[in-house]
This record gives sequence, structure tokens and C-alpha cells, in this order.
Amino acid sequence: MPARIARRKWLIASASLFGLAMLYPGRRAFGAELLPTPRQTEGPFYPLVRPKAIDNDLIHVPGQTGVAAGEITTVTGRVLDTAGRPFAGVLVEIWQVNGYGRYHDTRDSSTQPLDPRFKGYGTCLTDDDGGYRFLTIKPVAYPGRTPHIHFAVSGSGVPRFVTQMYIAGAAENERQMVLRGLSATERARLAVSLEKAANGESRAVFDIVLERRSA
Repeated sequence: MPARIARRKWLIASASLFGLAMLYPGRRAFGAELLPTPRQTEGPFYPLVRPKAIDNDLIHVPGQTGVAAGEITTVTGRVLDTAGRPFAGVLVEIWQVNGYGRYHDTRDSSTQPLDPRFKGYGTCLTDDDGGYRFLTIKPVAYPGRTPHIHFAVSGSGVPRFVTQMYIAGAAENERQMVLRGLSATERARLAVSLEKAANGESRAVFDIVLERRSA
């Protein structure tokens, strides 16, 4: 299927898939407070140079045919406060290595190949329900790190917050010092399960919970 047609179908399906995200666990029980998402380090490769045509689709690059190498993965979620109220209109950023385990960054000295079809960085503004959506690839491990995606959230009334999303059950998680320094409850807040769709693509839901500051 031509990349432009696939991209169009994905964009058309966005609204309905936002609704599907609401079916996943992680929403608060009635009257209960949500646990804040643990902070994580930004890492050395927050992009200083941004790719062209930044949006929430990381696997289609203007001027390139085809899609990024790796397992196509849709990541959705909501940005909420501890009372379950959404943060609307805040900026969500993600960045990660390509399917070979290398950042699209000149500071990454890895010998793994670059992928010209992968942006490595994307942004999305949350909707009225605090929802966001990214089309990317399943994160892969590289020397010293378990599979993960970096997240940053910022906006009016929301001081910049950085965390990381991990893959539940990844073998490298047990050897990851960044994770081992957290409690079991905190680790569970950052690890997500991947659901395999009929078309072979994966889906993940990662809600981010922040303390709401008083005006």
C-alpha cells in the first residue's frame, strides 16, 4: 500500500482509536486518586536538531518512500491530574532510537545504521480529553538500555515534565539501573503491555499523571 494512502487511513482512524484507548486499564476507580507518573532522566539525546515536518507520525518522512524499519506501533494515552481531570492543549514530545538501536542525532556514536525513513522525534497537542496519539515503531534495546521511549510534557500551567515509557516483560528491564532504582509500584507506572493488532502492528496505552498546580 502506498505510504501516502496508508498515512491517510491512519489519520482518518485516529478519532476512533482515541475512543479505544478509553477501554484500557489505568483509569482511576471512583473516588480514588491516581498515582503520579515517576520522573525519569531526559537522557543525552534530546534532539537539538529537529526533523522536517514534525508531527505525531514518526514513520513517514517527506521525500522518502516506504516507512521506517521496525515494528509499527501506535502509542496513545491521556495526560491527567491525580483527580483524573484531563490536561487539554499541552504539548507531548517523544523521541527514541530507530529500529536498529541508534538515535537520529550526531552525538550518537553508535555504529548501527541511520534510518532516513524514521524521524526519531514527534509532537502532539492533547485534545479536550487530554488524549494524545503517536504512530511510531516498537522501541528496541541498545547497549546499556532496555527498550524505551522518552516523553516530555509541557504547557500552560504544566511545568516541563520528563519521563520514559518501557515495555512490560522486556528481558533487559531487570538489568536496567534506571528502572531498578524505582519501587515495584513506580516501575508498574512506566511499563506498558503491547497489544498485537490483526494487521501485525502493535498498540500501547501510556497515561501520564501529573500533579495539578494551584493557579
